[in-house]
Amino acid sequence: MNTKHEQIERLKQELMDSYVILMLIILVIYALIFTFYIHDKIMPWYLLGGLVFISYSYFLMRKRFPISTIVHLYLMTAPIYDFYVMLAFWNNSVASFCWLLPIPLGAYIFFTKKEVLAYSLYTLSIIVIGYIIANNFSFNFPKHSQKEVMFTDTILFASNILVVTLLIYYKDKIRKQEILLQFTNKETNTPKDKKTELENTSEETEIDVESMEKLFSKIENSMSENMLFKDVKFNLSSLSVAVDVNSSYLSKAIRYKGYPNFNSYLNTYRINYVKKLFTEVDFQKTTLMYVYTEAGFSNQSTFNRVFKQIEGTTPSEYFQRNLKNTRENSI
Repeated sequence: MNTKHEQIERLKQELMDSYVILMLIILVIYALIFTFYIHDKIMPWYLLGGLVFISYSYFLMRKRFPISTIVHLYLMTAPIYDFYVMLAFWNNSVASFCWLLPIPLGAYIFFTKKEVLAYSLYTLSIIVIGYIIANNFSFNFPKHSQKEVMFTDTILFASNILVVTLLIYYKDKIRKQEILLQFTNKETNTPKDKKTELENTSEETEIDVESMEKLFSKIENSMSENMLFKDVKFNLSSLSVAVDVNSSYLSKAIRYKGYPNFNSYLNTYRINYVKKLFTEVDFQKTTLMYVYTEAGFSNQSTFNRVFKQIEGTTPSEYFQRNLKNTRENSI
């Protein structure tokens, strides 16, 4: 369990490191743009100031403070830092407030739903305040041409896509580990009163059988409805994520239904699908390669070996025999 906790913390640390590096690169690009392409006396220094602040403060805090403290500090200060940029471009483009959109997503990865809601309202309030100030006060910001605004907006949208992609990528990885940790905790939460446990053995056995039937039914439904087996890289971990159940429970349910292990179940499922395709596919218009890749096999040698192991004959022999029987029945 401690290992899974460590993996989650490691992924969160990786996310923070990657995010800071990405933001530093983006700030450098913008500083260069406002120095050499779009002449602005204040903006390059403002961007370089943000670059120095982020890199130096993160370097100091990274090993000294908890991850949650660092993320809280960033989510609170980032909208304030973006406020000047938002006001500077308000009369030309309101796209700069897009920098605020990843704030709720970042909060969703690290914090509870209440905190996500709080940061969403905080972000919204920053945008509303920016709107009020921009429309009621006059500032002597540099004017920018439409071409310059379009250029900076393009860089802005591309940068935001990279940021959101990074957050979503790590969100999925962290979520998978949290699911595994959740079911590990359930497994280790065993009854302390062994006398009571012995008294309820019969009842628990009945419940266990019922739960195994329900779980296997859930596996079957997910496999048939989502065609999970078609993925060449599909494995027990993938199934665990798909049905939101710990992999050890899945293995137990699969063994309960008579399969030695998950791979045996998966191969049987794939071969049954191949046999179904044999009756549906017109081989004058398609190939055997289409059939076995459609069923999730990566190559023909593996397909032939698994097919013969399960059916006791080669795919070609099975198909010819099945075709002969079909012709005889049609006569």
